[in-house]
Amino acid sequence: MGALWHGFANMGAVEKNGAFVIARGEGAYVFDAAGHRYLDATAGLWFTNVGHGRTEIADAVADQIRRIAAYSTFGDYAVDTTVALAERLAAIAPVEGSKVFFTSGGSDSIDTAVKLARRYWREVGSPAKEIVVARQKAYHGMHVAGTALAGIPGNHDGYGELMDDVATIEWDSGKALLELIEQVGAERIAAFFCEPIIGAGGIYLPPEGYLAEVRQICRDHDILFVADEVITGFGRIGGAWFASTRFDLQPDMMTTAKGLTSGYVPMGAVFVAPRVAEPFFDPAGEAWWRHGYTYMGHAAAAAASMVNLDIIEREGLLGEADRLARTLHEKFAPLAELPGVAEVRSGLGAVTAVQLVDAGAAMGVARELRAHGVATRAVGAGAVQVSPSFVMTDEQVDDLVTGFRGALATLA
Repeated sequence: MGALWHGFANMGAVEKNGAFVIARGEGAYVFDAAGHRYLDATAGLWFTNVGHGRTEIADAVADQIRRIAAYSTFGDYAVDTTVALAERLAAIAPVEGSKVFFTSGGSDSIDTAVKLARRYWREVGSPAKEIVVARQKAYHGMHVAGTALAGIPGNHDGYGELMDDVATIEWDSGKALLELIEQVGAERIAAFFCEPIIGAGGIYLPPEGYLAEVRQICRDHDILFVADEVITGFGRIGGAWFASTRFDLQPDMMTTAKGLTSGYVPMGAVFVAPRVAEPFFDPAGEAWWRHGYTYMGHAAAAAASMVNLDIIEREGLLGEADRLARTLHEKFAPLAELPGVAEVRSGLGAVTAVQLVDAGAAMGVARELRAHGVATRAVGAGAVQVSPSFVMTDEQVDDLVTGFRGALATLA
């Protein structure tokens, strides 16, 4: 029996069937321990935006570790590389003048945003504003706050009541948000958390006008709008660094991770708009925020991020992600006509979901795809995930679709 406990796994099945062990990656491909090659349909876990095997990132991390690997950023301490990264991120933030609070990953970023939302309202004299709102199908990480916010029942069932003052509404209805506000009162609602594209919940694109509608509702009722861009951030939306920029959402906070380093080293960041940061940055104030993480702003991760951002800019990968989004939409749409396929969701961002009629078949199809040279996984209620690195070519997308056709043929 193996010692490794996998995340989101039926470990009894893993023990019975064995693990699928990845040994290396190169561009849009990964290779298993036996040397077999697979198109990486998921970019690791939505994160390898620049592709695998970027030695310049490895070199930058090694150089940083030789100089100093990490140091605390508590109090007034900082490392020069981390300071430089924060300034660089602030320059591309969707809200001018944003501050950057580093974390170790997406789940950290969500918990940080929940705590900061509630603490902010206390600092400005509205302590009753504690309710945080999320949507059905939403995934906001697996720390306590993120689990409490989960709109995927299986992600929060079985843990009891983890956090008070949490509300969940329909994922695609601005009216539902208005009804909640009428029911509980805007004076009690701290923040609304919104994935621009719902990711792990099944890859659901926002209905036309939805993002602008809920953003305006939050403005009208003085509710903080938190854009969860752990997946969409750093280019996956296509054509822009962030969905918040593309749709002019002007979020009060924006949570990120994944594409920040393309997964080469774990790191996350919360972008905090001036409105929310101001009480904590007031030289005349005394607002200590007793929150942080040992590895926040980790210098080696910051070095990885700096080079990752260099690659995205130098190779025009924001544009490539937009190209990839169009190609995925064109090439995958015909799969909706196949027996056993309910629909294909695509057309915004470098993501696609192949939704199966039989939800229970998705994990089997994902495993079958390995026999056709594709590594992917099931997401949501019976969908198969496609979210490649931005370096995937149109020809590789053709190979990806061919693999899907072969695996889906088993459903017949």
